[in-house]
Amino acid sequence: MIYLDNAATTKPCKAAVEAINKTLTEDWGNPSALYRLGVDAARLLRQCRQTVAEALGAPTDRVYFTSGGTEGDNWAIFAAAERMGKRGKHIVTTAVEHHAVLHPMQKLEERGFEVTYLKPDAIGNIAAEDLQAALRPDTVLVSVMMVNNESGAVMPIERMAKLTHRLCPNALFHTDAVQGFFKVPFRASTLGADMISVSGHKVHAAKGVGALYLSRKLPPLLLGGGQEGGLRSGTENLPMIAGFAAACAAQTPTRMENIAEENRLKTLLQERLRALDGVTLLGAQEAPHIVNLAVAGLRSQGLINALQDRGFCVSAGSACSKGHRSHVLEAMQVAPVLIDGSIRVSLSNETTEEEILAFAAALPEAIKSLK
Repeated sequence: MIYLDNAATTKPCKAAVEAINKTLTEDWGNPSALYRLGVDAARLLRQCRQTVAEALGAPTDRVYFTSGGTEGDNWAIFAAAERMGKRGKHIVTTAVEHHAVLHPMQKLEERGFEVTYLKPDAIGNIAAEDLQAALRPDTVLVSVMMVNNESGAVMPIERMAKLTHRLCPNALFHTDAVQGFFKVPFRASTLGADMISVSGHKVHAAKGVGALYLSRKLPPLLLGGGQEGGLRSGTENLPMIAGFAAACAAQTPTRMENIAEENRLKTLLQERLRALDGVTLLGAQEAPHIVNLAVAGLRSQGLINALQDRGFCVSAGSACSKGHRSHVLEAMQVAPVLIDGSIRVSLSNETTEEEILAFAAALPEAIKSLK
């Protein structure tokens, strides 16, 4: 089986698996306990936080562990609204965000907030000028994803954050960097975002772990024993955190080389796809790992099944939105016949040229079998 759905999840790397197993079997103490087993676990937790913080380019004491990107997005949005809500009720986001951002926005609208949804252009980009035009004196939160998980568009986050802080000094800026972490070079300390959400299982760690960078303390997500600086109480999921840190440590030294190689393979795949009759490429595809394509007249699920029969795993848009037409492609005003026949191919640093060439050869066979 050739796995090409890495924007949905990635295979845990060897270093992550080994770290998880070691923590489960040897370093399994409660980091809050005061005897040696607990003290050793607390030391490991501090080391893991430092490793993930270094990968993010953030101060160690500004990184808080979560269960993943969805939790990080929800925490950032609701905490910012709670903290800033007395200063204004206007929020700016985009129409192409992950549902982990869009659904909290809908909840805030029910609570009296006004949300402006910026529209993308035909390839999924959001211009900084569009954000500038939407900012108001009562804007208290801006949330723009770093990399769109369907179009592959890379948003100008640094410029957007600077615009927000210059024009709306009271506003906080959040970015969902789940698809950008280890794909688009950035440092939290210079990016300008007040809140950055990332997820472990997108970067070869296990599911169920992530991190949220906070430039300042916000209202807590969970109350209880005071873990995570009092902001997210509950005994830390140390095995998954250790795996997350190990995955970050394994990739950080070769981050730029990995990005360059994924870009090379993406370009190779795009060239092969453009040569195929009836195949249309969708979206900006600026990120190194995302290629969205469509075959008019076919259904996404049929194409996924035909490719699976030939040994390939791909997806239809976001893996988190089963059974719904892509809101991202709709916002880009892609023709319905293309949306309904679209699939996403996504790479990782483990994807090989042989796999890309094999997929490019198998796709015409899959299309022919369906027609």
